[in-house]
Amino acid sequence: MHVAFIGLGIMGSRMASNLLKNDVELSVYNRSPESVQALVSQGATGANSSTEAVADADVVITMLSSPKVVSQVMLENDGGLTAMKKDALWIDCSTVNPSFSVRAGQMADARGVRFMDAPVAGSKPQAEHAELVFFVGGEISDLSEVESLLQLMSKKVIHVGEVGKGASFKMLVNAMLAQSMILFSETLLLGEKMGLSQDFLLNTMPGLPVVAPFVQAKTDMIRSGNYEVQFPLELMHKDLHLAALTAYEHQQPLYLANLAKELYAHASQSGLGRADFAAIHQFLGEKK
Repeated sequence: MHVAFIGLGIMGSRMASNLLKNDVELSVYNRSPESVQALVSQGATGANSSTEAVADADVVITMLSSPKVVSQVMLENDGGLTAMKKDALWIDCSTVNPSFSVRAGQMADARGVRFMDAPVAGSKPQAEHAELVFFVGGEISDLSEVESLLQLMSKKVIHVGEVGKGASFKMLVNAMLAQSMILFSETLLLGEKMGLSQDFLLNTMPGLPVVAPFVQAKTDMIRSGNYEVQFPLELMHKDLHLAALTAYEHQQPLYLANLAKELYAHASQSGLGRADFAAIHQFLGEKK
């Protein structure tokens, strides 16, 4: 099986590296060439365009930052989809809105290409250690064909349903993630104002059953004020924007998620966009 991997950012570069560690025949493409060279040194074949990367691929994996970028790289007139082999399988791991995944699937089908949306839970550490969780939307027969490939990058693969349902579930996960980080940060700041030490709060609160488990991994960032990026704050804002668009499509109010979206937007505008999304704590702490 020849695989093409397109999108070599924080997540994609590590996912592709894990495929190479398991001797997968891999072609890679990224709009910034530095990431390509790093993987070529590990055994990948570098490509100068998405069309070149996918030309001989049985499976194409994309891990891109937004629906706009997926469209530019794969769906436009000179995009990668135009060069894919008939009956090849495109697996889009990008976090996009479900209606976009459905449209991408329809465009792939029109060209005789199979499609799955397979976004992931996890950030930089999980991508590096092959501990991601895939949320797959698509035909179960297509998943069966590539499940062993996805397992090289993950600890779990969940088939959620038809095309678009993987993206749907990922949207829910990130909406909870974003709001939980704000809730913890706001509560922590109140505790400090009431005279409780930050060390006590950070040592105690994350272990309580009312606190989301992922918060434990963010406590060192809050202690040190060093928000080295694992999941960029600006992408969390993007994901909440996509959730708001999807809620509009379904006529479902999102009161708290929309408030969270505006908080992340303001934090991004204040210069924290490329920091980890846990930097929302720093932003809230500056609002006196």
